[in-house]
Amino acid sequence: MGERKKEKKKKSKAGDVLLSLVLVFAVGIFCYAAYNLYHIYTEYKKGTDEYNQIQQMAVTERDPDSTEQAGPENTLEPPINVDFASLRSVNEDVVGWIYIEALDGISYPVVHGTDNEEYLHTTYEGNYNFAGTIFVDYENSGDFSDCNTLVYGHNMKNGSMFGDLKEFVQDEETYKKSRYFWILTPWNNYRYEIISAYTTSVSSDTYTLFKGPGEEFLQYLNKIVSYSEIETTPGELTVQDRIVTLSTCTGNDATRFVVQGKLSDTLPVQQG
Repeated sequence: MGERKKEKKKKSKAGDVLLSLVLVFAVGIFCYAAYNLYHIYTEYKKGTDEYNQIQQMAVTERDPDSTEQAGPENTLEPPINVDFASLRSVNEDVVGWIYIEALDGISYPVVHGTDNEEYLHTTYEGNYNFAGTIFVDYENSGDFSDCNTLVYGHNMKNGSMFGDLKEFVQDEETYKKSRYFWILTPWNNYRYEIISAYTTSVSSDTYTLFKGPGEEFLQYLNKIVSYSEIETTPGELTVQDRIVTLSTCTGNDATRFVVQGKLSDTLPVQQG
């Protein structure tokens, strides 16, 4: 009987040790997960706070009633004013500011780097952050004069950067709200009409760059309209059109989500 009691005590102690080890392991996993969540939260907050400060420094909202006036001259003005002198004082790589009318959260500076890695995880002010910066493909000219200008931004889970782009296919009311987005530059303010929105392969022909207008580009335009997951009204497409392709990740390394717009209006910036 005594031997059995001793054996039971040994098993009990072994069980207690094992239970304690499991508990310690579980607490460790919880602490590690909590640390990661806190780190992600602080990274998101830092990025959001930085871009909010940049907007406050450089962007002035226009009176909504004055952006487009009906009348003989049909005056059109961008919804915001941008102080590029202030933006250049922070980062000379700035080439524009993107503003999407239907998505209140997408209003950011756009840069043009020496490669497509430079701004992936570097903010406008040069800080390391998951959000990075909205940037033009380094192979593009950077002045939005190319047939197809590629503009990249991260799909952030809090909706920042290009995180809200997918709303164009998730909610048909988004496109109905406004089919336009703006790219403002120090020289001209460009308004683009959205002609296509869809998920595509990372190696698809969507990312084709053209040396100049021609039949190949016209075929490309008709093809990307056919790719669209939403119904758009692109009108007649010609070789003289210029488009911007807004591209973001999807959570799948093999695919990207894009919104493409053709240039509809060019408004010279009043110098002075």
